[in-house]
Amino acid sequence: MMKLSLINTLLFLLLLTSCEQKVPQQKPQQKENRAGVVITFDDAYVDEWAQADQALKKYNWKATFCVCRIDSIGKPEIAKLHQMQNEGHEIAGHGYHHYNAVKFVAANGIDAYLKQEIDPMRASMKRLNFNVTSFAYPYGERSDELDKALYPDYKIIRGRAFCGDLPEKEGCYFRGTKYMYAFDIDNNHIHFSIPYLLELLDYAKKQNKILILCSHRPVEKLTANYQTKIETLEFVCKYIKLNNMKFYTLSDLDSMIVEK
Repeated sequence: MMKLSLINTLLFLLLLTSCEQKVPQQKPQQKENRAGVVITFDDAYVDEWAQADQALKKYNWKATFCVCRIDSIGKPEIAKLHQMQNEGHEIAGHGYHHYNAVKFVAANGIDAYLKQEIDPMRASMKRLNFNVTSFAYPYGERSDELDKALYPDYKIIRGRAFCGDLPEKEGCYFRGTKYMYAFDIDNNHIHFSIPYLLELLDYAKKQNKILILCSHRPVEKLTANYQTKIETLEFVCKYIKLNNMKFYTLSDLDSMIVEK
């Protein structure tokens, strides 16, 4: 009788142990991102950026301002950048001298590029209290060597796309990696037109994607190259609001990256 009791006890413990084993957990599925747009601006047109911000506040927009030649910018402009950063916009890096990275490295090497273009930019941005985690290449040109060198210091690294064929072939949509491209909406860009911009936005909406755009100097009236009309920016903002899409900054995309 005692043997039977002991056997029953052992069987009970064995059954209890097997029931307590953890069931293998499935990997969590990647959360589907809300369709939207990242509007980026390059160079140092701070006064014009601030004016555009005032015109577009009614849309609760967000933008990323990629700044170059930071030590050549006056105190009033620095204050405007801080104000925009405090309001939820992003300040990103765009080089200290605005060198063409690919051409500079070809002539001088990667170490010289980092010492002359990246290190002083990072030091000045930090000294001026800008939290910089994204970098946009001047002229949009990049290489694997440059991407690898900048990888440790930036969560997002952006170039520019020059396709202009069909929306589904464009590289200007977020694809789950820290390396990305933007479509240029400056009026002089060879592929830019409002109808094609509408196609890009429609594709983002229908396919639930995030479209990345690039601009330089926002203006009311075009007078030179590298300018984007305010009404073009307003067209984008209206589309985003009417279609319940979302404004993102470059740094917002970091939490969505699945391939680093």
